[in-house]
Amino acid sequence: MHKNTFTRRNIPSNSELSNMKKFREYDQHQIMLFPPSMHDWIPDDHPAKFIDEVVGTLDLSAIYESYTESKGYPPYSPVMMVKVLFYAVSKGIHSSRKIEKALHDDIGFRYLSANQQPDHWTISEFRRRHLKALGDLFVQSVVLADKAGLVRLNQIAVDGTKIKASASKHSAMSYARMKKEEDRLTKYINDYLKEADRIDQEEDARYGQGNGWSLPEELSTAEKRREAIRKAMAELEAEAREKAEKEQIAQKEKAEKKGKQHRPRKTAKASVPKDKSQRNFTDMESRIMRNSDKAFIQGYNCQIAVDAETHVIVASDISNQAADVTHLPPVVSQAIANTGRKIKELSADAGYYSEDNLIFLEEAKIEAFIPPDKVKHSEWREAKPPRGRIPKNANRRYLMRRKLRTKHGRARYRLRQTSVEPVFGFIKEQLKLRQFLHRGLDKVRNYWRFTCAVVNFMKVYRLSWAK
Repeated sequence: MHKNTFTRRNIPSNSELSNMKKFREYDQHQIMLFPPSMHDWIPDDHPAKFIDEVVGTLDLSAIYESYTESKGYPPYSPVMMVKVLFYAVSKGIHSSRKIEKALHDDIGFRYLSANQQPDHWTISEFRRRHLKALGDLFVQSVVLADKAGLVRLNQIAVDGTKIKASASKHSAMSYARMKKEEDRLTKYINDYLKEADRIDQEEDARYGQGNGWSLPEELSTAEKRREAIRKAMAELEAEAREKAEKEQIAQKEKAEKKGKQHRPRKTAKASVPKDKSQRNFTDMESRIMRNSDKAFIQGYNCQIAVDAETHVIVASDISNQAADVTHLPPVVSQAIANTGRKIKELSADAGYYSEDNLIFLEEAKIEAFIPPDKVKHSEWREAKPPRGRIPKNANRRYLMRRKLRTKHGRARYRLRQTSVEPVFGFIKEQLKLRQFLHRGLDKVRNYWRFTCAVVNFMKVYRLSWAK
């Protein structure tokens, strides 16, 4: 023990204590006769106790079945690790190093880990190894919320938000620049090799055959960079060809519906990527997108569908497509599959409006509240109800505008503003998820679904379990 060099002047002597008001005994060095119980560390309504209880009911067989080796030092309990990760996300902690620190400092973490402290590498490796299984727990969170009576499906609200990738937008390069850079590097490598051959021949003639010539680091770096550029260019070219083929199929189907003969266009030009098409060399599956602040970021488009009454997330997905319109059918289909029930209404902003989406919802017998145009809040409040008869030749766009101007339509659409947008605010502000730590679409998707599962569990905790 170190020698105490501080003078403790704030503690009165025994004689002074006898003339003072009595206080509760305080002695940090008192040895306890019986060891304390960890259940007494936190109150019964603490979120750590809820996570302890709810994770114990989850099906973690996908994680347990991945452990086949019985040799070596036994790994940490998977159920303990899942509890710790759930609690970490609920506290807005995503870094494995910060989780390691919290396992020493935070009483909730120590309760869930039974006072075990795995290091950050162990935490990171467990999360990396079982990321898909953790993402699949989202469906179980929907089932749990449904059992708690928090999934009603009178209306679901669909929306998306852009979250930064683990990459800088300055690491991206356009297709046009890639071509120039590839030509520059090819010329640099060829010139370097020619010069090296010339020097080798001179030295061989002067000194005789030596031990050979090794590739210098600067040339090796240039070669690796050229290969990375060629790989990115090949991906952009493959995407362009795939897009051109899909457009040809869509045009053929459209022509057949109208009874016209389809004349396929020449795909040579269409299959070449546009000069502005980009790839990021840090996370090649992320894309440059414009977020809600009108700023361009390197990121992903995160999609959710929430129960408009309870804010429980019933569908969750992610993509690298900036436009929202193509995401509506798969998100709705996932919501139906996750809940196993029919949805009565759906609300979404103008970014999801299209004739195809309205037809999809009509076939699914879901009433849609999707404005065809972007409407300012001031215009929305001042909108007058429609008058007169509905024209016989009215199209879907006209009918949707008319419905959203009615008192009923405005009331039902307003639920979107008070349901899905607060959920995104909770994820970004409370859970502090403003940038992903993983790279690659599959890894980011699984972590996003795991985060949405935590949102659902905390919703059940606040609205059901804690009461």
